[in-house]
Amino acid sequence: MKTWKVVVASAGALALGLGTWAGWGVWNNLTASDRALVAVERAGFVERTATVNGRAIAYGEGPDNGPALLLIHGQSTDWKSYAGVLPELARRYHVYAVDCFGHGRSAHDPALYDAAGHGVQLGAFLDQVVRGPVIVSGHSSGGHLAAWLAAHHPDVRGVLLEDPPFFTTTLPRAATTWNYVDLATTAHTFLAEGGGDFVAYVNEHQRIWRFFGDSADWFRQQGRDYHTRHPGQPIRYWAMPPVMNESVRGLAAYDPHFGDAFHTASWDATWDQAATLASIDVPSTLVHTRVSYDEDGILMAAMGEEEAARARALIRGVEFVKTDTGHGFHVEDPAHFIRLVDGLAARLP
Repeated sequence: MKTWKVVVASAGALALGLGTWAGWGVWNNLTASDRALVAVERAGFVERTATVNGRAIAYGEGPDNGPALLLIHGQSTDWKSYAGVLPELARRYHVYAVDCFGHGRSAHDPALYDAAGHGVQLGAFLDQVVRGPVIVSGHSSGGHLAAWLAAHHPDVRGVLLEDPPFFTTTLPRAATTWNYVDLATTAHTFLAEGGGDFVAYVNEHQRIWRFFGDSADWFRQQGRDYHTRHPGQPIRYWAMPPVMNESVRGLAAYDPHFGDAFHTASWDATWDQAATLASIDVPSTLVHTRVSYDEDGILMAAMGEEEAARARALIRGVEFVKTDTGHGFHVEDPAHFIRLVDGLAARLP
């Protein structure tokens, strides 16, 4: 009898422990972004908006604790995607983290969604707001913009290119990449069907669900339920880890015309990627994350090994860093990202 009591007690304790662990996991998944932004605010960041050539550019600005550092996020998110690294960076840099056009609180206008045109406006932002030497770091499509600035703006002293999609956004190569078959195609189809609620549309149609098998509908239903309770807000999936929720957090303030620019290739119509990279003559770091392909041969990364090698060969003196993380390097490994920023700053003349 005592043995059974011990077994029952142990089972009860295990169930309680598992329940507590599961409850913590749900809480963590749903609140990680909010808690990170509280730390950003405590670090002294203020959200501002500048009118640059008649167009709004929203940005988060930290305290003036060192050299200027401009952070440019990737597609479908906003400046707050850097929340995990902002408090530490603010200790020794004067950080400016912008919302790209078509994202967050910056101007939403399809006429602005080309790389060179966007680069020109960010250059004007540097002239008007930063007003002096600056280190630039850009993630994903923000890496395109960072490269453009490094090649064209005289105040850029160093550039960190965080897993940018060099040579994979131009057709026909683009058609065999994840961004094209997922977000770009979803945005294009959404607009062709007349628009509506893009957050709800992505919840139903994003390509990632094909990897969830029979569980995909269960996750879709989580999204539907959350969206019904919180209209106009980003969907938060209680069973998804924070890095997955971060990938969809910015969609509520994202213009699908920006994604469509990658489907039609108009994003790349105004610049030459190879010529831009060859023109960079400031200290630089190129980060390349994990590469994989799905069963259809779709590149599940920003660059394949061939494109990364080509970019590396074109940028004179570049520090090349290969990582095992996914595409969201600064989210998945914030400490390493910060070390790379510091290392780049130490190499400046």
